This record gives sequence, structure tokens and C-alpha cells, in this order.
Amino acid sequence: MSLTSDPPATEAVTKDPGADASVPALVVVPVRHPWRWVAVAATAVLLVQFVHGLVTNPGWEWDVFAAFFTTETILHAVWVTLQLTFYGTALGFAIGIVLAFMRLSASPFLRSVAFGYIWAFRSIPLIVQLLFWFNLAYLYKELSIGIPFGPSFLSFDTMGLVGEMGAAVLGLALHQAAYAAEIVRGGVLAVDEGQLEAAASLGIPKLRQVRRIVLPQAMRSILPNAANEIISLFKGTSIVSVMAIGELFYQVQVVYGRNGRVVPLLMVATAWYVLLTTALSVVQHYVERHYAKGSVR
Repeated sequence: MSLTSDPPATEAVTKDPGADASVPALVVVPVRHPWRWVAVAATAVLLVQFVHGLVTNPGWEWDVFAAFFTTETILHAVWVTLQLTFYGTALGFAIGIVLAFMRLSASPFLRSVAFGYIWAFRSIPLIVQLLFWFNLAYLYKELSIGIPFGPSFLSFDTMGLVGEMGAAVLGLALHQAAYAAEIVRGGVLAVDEGQLEAAASLGIPKLRQVRRIVLPQAMRSILPNAANEIISLFKGTSIVSVMAIGELFYQVQVVYGRNGRVVPLLMVATAWYVLLTTALSVVQHYVERHYAKGSVR
């Protein structure tokens, strides 16, 4: 027979007759957070005041905002902004992946070249890079293809080859590549080295190791930072307005320079940036969820 046993589930639990009846029962009091409620109330009041000001202040000129929000000029400018973002991101990350694996290479020369590129393009402001590529024809009248330090076979006029849009994409992509390289390198380093050793012991080719083992796991670390960079590049396309390219911010400046409605036109640009950034964030969420399969429940 067991020396101890739990009482049956139906047995009533009686009060210990030896307990002191003069001791009052303990009262459980929930934790109170008075200052938290003060902060909530103050924040709510400020938020309501802000929304009330947006709705009632005539200076916002919401009728002008509505009139220009979907005009053909603004929609075309949004399309140009999306093109700059897409081409800059695609080319930037393509170059960045190459630079990342150069930095991870066993060759000291390749590591040094990749490090020098990243150091230079992260040090020089983006606006300076854009203006440099925009004025490339001033330094090189023509670009040629041929034997290095020897005769050339084909020559191209630099002014016709690298126009305003090409210079903007080139500047954005090369600038983005420096940051993309470090993002990709960090994601690759986050993968356990033992998995590569196991794959090598099984005779899996190096390229397949990278494609099927390293990158799918590295994407979990790469995606959040990469999405931030893409969103930053999307908003950073406003810098190309110095090159008179008809992206969103430049066109807004042109319009309010003509009619003087500065605030509502700036709100048009702000609303489009918010909408498109939100769409990119939604895409980021689903892509991250896809690559998180098997690691997040």
C-alpha cells in the first residue's frame, strides 16, 4: 500500500480545525498601474487633437489634395519612382551578392577589392554619386570595348549611352550594392558551418550547397534588413530630383512651384510614399513567412 495518496476528486476540502480563526483571510488585490492609464489618456488626447487638426484646419486644403492625387502627371511620376526602385534594387542586390561572396572568398585579393568597394560607396554620399554619374561624359567622352590597354573594337558615345535615367539607376544600384553585400554576407555567416561540412562530406557540389542549403537558411536573416534597404531606396529616389528626373518628389515640386499649393502637394507625395511603403511591407511579411517554414510555428 502507498504511504501517501491524493484525496479523491469528489472529496470536499475542509478547513483545518487547528487554524487560528482570528487571522483574517488574505485578499488578493490586482496590480494597479495608475501612471500607465495617465500615459494612455494623454496619448489619446494628443492623437485626437492631431486628427482633429488634420480634418478641420483649412491650411491642409484637402480639396486640392484630392484634385491632384490621381492626376496623370502624379501617376506617371509614381511609375518612374517604382521603376527606379525596381531597377536599383535588382541590379544593386545582384552586384551585392557577388561582392558578398568575394568578401567570403579565400582569396585575399578578392576580399580586399570587395572591402574597398564597400568602404568607398558607403563613405561617399548618394547625391555626390548621382551627380558624378550624371556628369560622366565630362570625364569620358566615349566608352569602348576591346583589348585592355590595346586597340578597341566598339566605341559608344557616353552622352548617348548614359542618359539621365541610366545615370540615376547606375548611381542608386552601385550605392545599394555596398549595403546589400553586407546584408547578404551577414546572412550567410549566420548559417551553421557544420551544415556545409556535412554537405561537403556527402559530395554535394559547392554551387548546390550555396543554392539549396546556405541561401534558404540565410534568407531568414537577410530578408528583414533587405526589406528595410528596399524601402529606404524607394524613399531615397527623391534624391534624383537634383537630376531633373520626373519622379514623384520632383513632379510635386514642379506642380506646387506653379500653383503655390505647397502643403497639399507635399501631402500627395507623402500619401503615395506611405501607400507604396505599406504595400512593400505586406509583401515582406508574406515572403518572410514563406522562408520561416520549419523554424516558426
